[in-house]
Amino acid sequence: MSVRSSEKAARFTESVIREMTRLAHLHQAVNLSQGFPDFAAPEELKEAARAAIGADVNQYAITWGSKSLRDAIAGKFERLYGVPVDPEREITVTCGSTEAMIAALLAVLDPGDEVVSFEPFYENYGPDAILSGATPRFVSLRPPDWSFDPDELARAFSGRTRAIIVNTPHNPTGKVFTREELETIAALCREHDALCITDEIYEHILYGGARHVPMATLPGMGERTITINGMSKTYSVTGWRVGWAIAPPALTASIRKVHDFLTVGAAAPLQEAGAQALALPDSYYEGLAAGYARRRERLLGTLDRAGFKTYPPGGAYYVMTDTTDLGWEDDVAFARYLVETIGVAVVPGSSFYLDPRRGARQVRFAFCKKDATLDEAERRLQRLRPRT
Repeated sequence: MSVRSSEKAARFTESVIREMTRLAHLHQAVNLSQGFPDFAAPEELKEAARAAIGADVNQYAITWGSKSLRDAIAGKFERLYGVPVDPEREITVTCGSTEAMIAALLAVLDPGDEVVSFEPFYENYGPDAILSGATPRFVSLRPPDWSFDPDELARAFSGRTRAIIVNTPHNPTGKVFTREELETIAALCREHDALCITDEIYEHILYGGARHVPMATLPGMGERTITINGMSKTYSVTGWRVGWAIAPPALTASIRKVHDFLTVGAAAPLQEAGAQALALPDSYYEGLAAGYARRRERLLGTLDRAGFKTYPPGGAYYVMTDTTDLGWEDDVAFARYLVETIGVAVVPGSSFYLDPRRGARQVRFAFCKKDATLDEAERRLQRLRPRT
């Protein structure tokens, strides 16, 4: 018997982000690589999960999501953005937003299709497109403000373009796409009859007056947008794996079929807890953003004092940095030095680019951490000196 991997699997590597978490454990480093909060989830959310388990909500939920959670998702989206959503025909609950993205791509892509995405990019998007049989096309976001060239974006679209992936607020840069930028993207989608698949998992984590604008709210885009979101980041439960996709009925029907055979369904008691989480008052989201704004300022100060050039994020909870002033031109070697010698784990910038050379002088820090973690990271980074 010939033992070999598929051609698809051979075209991408394992997750660099999760590899850095493994190295953080190995070297007892402060983990500022993977984007999971190390502080407690809201107590009312944990109590809701315990109550659901105690009430024996322990068997399969409806494959595409419990009614209570779908109703809550629809209600929250309309309350925040003024767009009605049909919970019966337009929502699919998935095992995290990660599954929502791959289910959506598998549902709408065929071999020969192309998918446009911005780089630096969250590392799942390229492999997701490849697993779906499509070809990814990347358009550059350029520091310091991570803007894109509209002409470059227009050239990336063609008769083969089936969809564009837009992540706002953006991982890894923290960019929040403006309404004007989204309108540029929307015009190209309409011109080329392409879909827009938006990852909006960081919608409530915004700074400095930045405003989140869902693509589905723009004129003519509701019928061609798949909005992906989840509980992980907003409610500090990255391990619960409860996400969802909002899409027009025809697209939802396809997403539900793919989702059914990928995972059957997300955890039933956690869906019930999610329904209660989405009903939290506005003060919860205001407090969430304020807490992250304080952490952002702390980490930016720490990194500036350590010699990094920083790109302050407008949203999400990551900081992209430039390592040139520290004398490092190999991001992977620098990340290994930080985790093994300094004791702080980060993500090498090359993992966010098609051409690794473009991220060779960048590393990403996550600041979704409690004060004690950030204190220890600051103490350790004080040992960092420019390389001579």
